[in-house]
Amino acid sequence: MVKGTTNLVGIIGFPVSHSLSPTMHNAAFRALNMDWKYVPLSVRPQNVPDALKGLIALGFRGANVTVPHKEKVTPYLNDISADAQQIGAVNTILVQEDTLSGFNTDWSGFLNHLTEIGFDPSGAKALILGSGGSARAVSYSLCQRGADISILSRNTGTAGLIIDELSSQSAQNRIGSISAESLRDSARDFDLVVNTTPLGMTPLEELSPWPHDIGFPRRALAYDLVYNPAKTRFLEIAEDSGALAVNGLGMLVHQAAEAFKIWTDREAPVHVMKEAILSC
Repeated sequence: MVKGTTNLVGIIGFPVSHSLSPTMHNAAFRALNMDWKYVPLSVRPQNVPDALKGLIALGFRGANVTVPHKEKVTPYLNDISADAQQIGAVNTILVQEDTLSGFNTDWSGFLNHLTEIGFDPSGAKALILGSGGSARAVSYSLCQRGADISILSRNTGTAGLIIDELSSQSAQNRIGSISAESLRDSARDFDLVVNTTPLGMTPLEELSPWPHDIGFPRRALAYDLVYNPAKTRFLEIAEDSGALAVNGLGMLVHQAAEAFKIWTDREAPVHVMKEAILSC
């Protein structure tokens, strides 16, 4: 029940009907007996500035930000953490009186999940599919761990921006773009392939970012940030080749746990959050 004393947080995106974040966070609040409520907030792109002002006006304590707004919100925030500035995308907002502070917990959530499943990206050859806000976070996280990074994207402009930004931050990593034609000869060399695009997400279940005429590297870890459905076409292709396939539920839980702590200053009950979304 929402009362006059209830602390409100939510998720801003378009669409947000597929999001499991309300289920996960509300389970955590119940487990800790906290008077908090997490709600989905469907916001069209043109309404982002007004929506952010609305967080303050309505007394929200914070919000998550999902596609397609992770980069669009940054000009309207009062403060942005150093890692979110370097990534160029925000997925968590803290509201303090009339101030909006932006953070990015995607990159550390991704690394924490890789650690959980026993994959060490240090020195790995990683292929990132896509060049949006999530690709920025994943590329940044892998750069922090010393992986060599190749980006395959139809948008060569945004891919080039990621490459330029990461290259300026680290001279030790090999960072560059790759074309689908070049991938044909080099696919087998990759240790990690990460889908950061929405292809495969409901209602795009039949689509995959992996080129249909190129064999998937069988020794690679296939990681799909999409978690609904649990097994995307991309992961099916990877499994058919013999590769290990993992969806983005683990990353979702770990990034959410960090957002939870930013809002509440309390450690999140990670096991409760994970059980909540697995039971959906």
